[in-house]
Amino acid sequence: MAAGLTVLTTVSTMADRPSTATDTATASDWLTGARPHTWANAVAPVLAGTGAAAWDDGASWWKAVLAGIVAMALIIGVNYANDYSDGIRGTDDDRTGPLRLTGSGLVPPTRVKKAASLCFAVAGVAGVILSLVSSWWLILIGALCIVSAWFYTGGKNPYGYRGLGEVSVFVFFGLVAVLGTEFTQSGKVSWVGLALAVGIGSLSASVNLTNNLRDIPTDSAAGKTTLAVLLGDRGTRKLYVGLLVVSVVMTLVLAGAGVAALIGLIAVPLLIVAALPVVQGATGRDLIPVLGLTGRAMLVWSVAMFVAMLLV
Repeated sequence: MAAGLTVLTTVSTMADRPSTATDTATASDWLTGARPHTWANAVAPVLAGTGAAAWDDGASWWKAVLAGIVAMALIIGVNYANDYSDGIRGTDDDRTGPLRLTGSGLVPPTRVKKAASLCFAVAGVAGVILSLVSSWWLILIGALCIVSAWFYTGGKNPYGYRGLGEVSVFVFFGLVAVLGTEFTQSGKVSWVGLALAVGIGSLSASVNLTNNLRDIPTDSAAGKTTLAVLLGDRGTRKLYVGLLVVSVVMTLVLAGAGVAALIGLIAVPLLIVAALPVVQGATGRDLIPVLGLTGRAMLVWSVAMFVAMLLV
């Protein structure tokens, strides 16, 4: 992870745009900039991974806490990093979503960048500790996570501008986060962990996809080619529903570990409520609540599956 932090501090790909920011942001503004509606993307995989470890009788609460610190620091860090990178590019100059610190001019870009770096440093320290008590080579994966978080929208050729955002979310906040949490606790990964990782990854990617669905008009105008821009409005809505369905399928698959896994179906009503605006063609600000609804559905699913894995 130290390697990842070195990259962030030594690579400079774009100078800050001249800014009239007055640095008048309140604590509430900084909280909004951290985008709480995405935090379920960090909590859910740790719960799922710990559940998988519990299924294999290897759960460790203190390692789960460390994994949670890593995940939360990463999600907040990537949100601030996106705020900074999109802001200096001008991508957020015309935005329908929640307030952005850089784009709004409330905070100088360098302060937002420092906030992102601080979060990545916290993730790095917690991750190194977790790796040293598990397997040292996990430090390399942690470094990759930090570098990937930065270059999602940072650098000269951010992959988030190339339609790979949802793929990255699926991999890092799904497969890597869930299986990594399981491995650090039980010392191995299982088919249960993989099924949970696919379910969480799909739901996590759907949160990101909803955000990009809302921003198709402004992202297109700004030259930000997200997956939603590539698929178009109709295709993006279909993919969103498909990602939600994957979590339901994984619930049924996990019933193979024990009928208690069907507890996960408790999230279905929430998934339906979240999907209705998307299916009914909501646009712009009307899509903002969908992010929170999808995130809460993912959190409910992860809690249900965690409990289920304790019971089977």
